[in-house]
Formats: sequence, C-alpha cells, structure tokens
Amino acid sequence: MTAPISSMIVPALDNAVKSLLIRAGAENPDGDAREILCAVLECDRTQLILRQEEVPDQLCEKAIAMARRRISGEPIQYILGSWSFMGREYKVGEGVLIPRDDTEVVVTQALKLCENTHDPVIVDLCAGSGIIAVTMAKELPNATVYAVEKSNAAFSYLTENITLNQANVRAIHADLLDCVSDFKDGSLDMIVSNPPYIRSAEIADLQKEVQYEPRLALDGGAEGFDFYKMILSLWTPKLKAGGSIAFEIGEGQFDSIAAMLRTAGYADINGTPDIQGITRAVTAEKKRLL
Repeated sequence: MTAPISSMIVPALDNAVKSLLIRAGAENPDGDAREILCAVLECDRTQLILRQEEVPDQLCEKAIAMARRRISGEPIQYILGSWSFMGREYKVGEGVLIPRDDTEVVVTQALKLCENTHDPVIVDLCAGSGIIAVTMAKELPNATVYAVEKSNAAFSYLTENITLNQANVRAIHADLLDCVSDFKDGSLDMIVSNPPYIRSAEIADLQKEVQYEPRLALDGGAEGFDFYKMILSLWTPKLKAGGSIAFEIGEGQFDSIAAMLRTAGYADINGTPDIQGITRAVTAEKKRLL
C-alpha cells in the first residue's frame, strides 16, 4: 500500500517530482516536472520559480500521480489536457494527435502562400485537434476555413478547440473520401494537411509515448504515402488553377511526394526544413490554365 503524501513546500515538491522522473529514466525530467507543477499550482514558469509556500496534501498527491502517469509513457500533453501551438492553447487527450513544433513549418508556409489572396477558401484535411485550421482562420480573418476530420474522438477536440479559440472554422465530421463531393471543382484556394505519413511497419517501433496517439492519425500505409495519393487524386480538381497545396511530410519523403505533385499537375514545388534541417513541409501550386 502506498503511503499518503504529505504537504511540501514548492521547491521540495519540484524536487520530489523531478527525482521520480529521473529515477524512471524520463527523457526530459526538468521540463516535465515544470509542466506538471505549473498545471497543479495554476501558475506560469516565472511564478513557479518565485513560489515558496506549502502545497496542500491533495495537490502534492495530484502532482505525484501525474508524474507516475508520465513514467508509464503517457504523453505530457495528454496528462495536462492541453498544449500550446503558435501562441494559442488547444485541448488534447486520448484519441487525438499531439500538437508539435514540426507542424509550425507547414502552417507558416501556408500562411505565406495566402498573403496575397483575397478572401481565401481553405480546407484542412485530417484536421485532428484543429491546430492548422484554427491558426489559419485566426491569422487570416477574411478566410473561409473548413476542417475535415473522420475520427469521433478527434472531431470532439476539433470542435472544442474551435470554440475555445473563437475561430471561424467550419468543422466537417467525415472521411475525406466521402465529403470531397460537397465541394465544387475550382472552389478552393488552398488545401493544407498534416496527414498520417508513418509506414505501417514502423508504428510498432515508435517511442512509447507516440504509441499512445491514435494509429488512425499515424499510419500512412505500407510506404507512408496513402493519404497524399488520395488527396492529390480526389481533391486536386477542387483547387482553383493557381491554387496552393501545403503538406506536412515525414523525414526523407520530399522527393517522392514532389514527384507525385508533378504528376498530379503541380508546379513551383518547394520543401521547407524544420530547425533540425529535416524537410518538414512541401508546398506547390496547381498549374494555371494556358
């Protein structure tokens, strides 16, 4: 039977949480401990450093319980229940892909491509928690933004995050294969997507915490390209001539996806690296009519 946890002052609780994570071999014990304590004490990182008061038993127990969940491999984002992306907060949990810095690369490029488009019409396919769609809508107030998501769990987070961020996004609960007919040919200025792109055979070898995330949001088929092929085949006609497409992609996938884009009738194909130098986004323009 586990002994009850007594109250501690903030620095002692920080050390207790951190020590627990270190003993378990956590990859980022300092960062995880800081996130847990900020959530439990409802403060930011600067305030945490300054706090010296005694923390009640129940809050100490809550912090230790969260640390134990982290040790089990559960993502810190799920434990906290929310995560920040490009300055906005999003609710996340079991059943939805976690917001990652990688996606900032494709969002930044997508926003640049829309800078000179008057009242752009944008669709985010495989929208997940809505980080792409919400960011596009908030940064482009005159845009019409649709977000398509199949998963029941992810769609729940999508709608919650649209409301949370007061974003003008039209959520569509459907498979991207089924709702394509709801859009007229030549009606879209941009397609943006972070689709599943991990090879099926590699899923079992992913980090333990990644395996907590829904397979539906990770598995891109045998070669990792299933969703890119579907999107290019079915959704390209929905783009206006001169319209843009922006994909998040996996490491080493650029050449193959660029070839797919050329075959599908796109030009001006560009890759953009993340801070580690990995090409993380690919953008292209649908060829204009001659």
